[in-house]
Amino acid sequence: MRSLLFVPGDSEKKFAKALASRADALILDLEDSVAASAKEGARKIVRAAIEEARRKKSRPLIYVRVNPLESGLLEADLDTVIPARPHGVMLPKSRGGSDVMQLSTKLAVREAECDLPDGEVSILPIATESASALFNMGSYAGASRRLSALTWGAEDLSADVGASTNRLDDGAYTDPYRLARALALFAATSAEIAPIDTVFVNFRDKAGLEAECAAARRDGFTGKLAIHPDQVAIINAAFTPSPEAIARARAILDAFVANPDAGVLGLNGEMIDRPHIRRAERLLEAAKAAGVD
Repeated sequence: MRSLLFVPGDSEKKFAKALASRADALILDLEDSVAASAKEGARKIVRAAIEEARRKKSRPLIYVRVNPLESGLLEADLDTVIPARPHGVMLPKSRGGSDVMQLSTKLAVREAECDLPDGEVSILPIATESASALFNMGSYAGASRRLSALTWGAEDLSADVGASTNRLDDGAYTDPYRLARALALFAATSAEIAPIDTVFVNFRDKAGLEAECAAARRDGFTGKLAIHPDQVAIINAAFTPSPEAIARARAILDAFVANPDAGVLGLNGEMIDRPHIRRAERLLEAAKAAGVD
């Protein structure tokens, strides 16, 4: 998943627009973008939207951002949307692997009740929305086979710690949020799932989004959250390997296939070794997923 676009769960109009955005995944939101008084209606709209999407031959993955475990709203969210068979559930305010295990148990019960395959619904936690969650980042590895990806959030985290802002004047994150971002990247990698970068909230700043996407791709993230359809094309382009990068990755793998006993090789004047093999493999995996291999 390169692009994951948030869609307010109480807006049928925005869902229709999101379907045409070419996002790899849509995240139908039942949490922050929906007022408390509109939750029940939003659940019904989300369920109908999932059912509509599943009837289409070509469709993005459909995730639902449910309400947090401790909110008192999660049970009703799951009861309504799981029968429609979303691809996954985004878990906000996740405190660690134990929260993922709790949600997995709840999903297993509903899958059984709906006669769905066990483990069909995946989980994508937002892992850094509270200060305490940062101390549990290593607990996602092995927590559940449902884990499909992991992302992070700076907005709720800054509210939790009482920060006046989470970015510097030049748009870069301040140090606490750079740390959260790095921990999310390492936690996802350790759990062998996709690391997804957080939202870029100024959706009219295309240059800023391009720069943040480039930095995320450079550091190892494989996709990014979006809050507006106009952001999707930029994100998809940034996380789609270029023809030059694909050619270089293939050349690295070919070099080691031709020299299976070599630990270190030279390629176009550069030393390459075993870590380059894994990087090349991951890049080709990303290319295949993007349909450009």
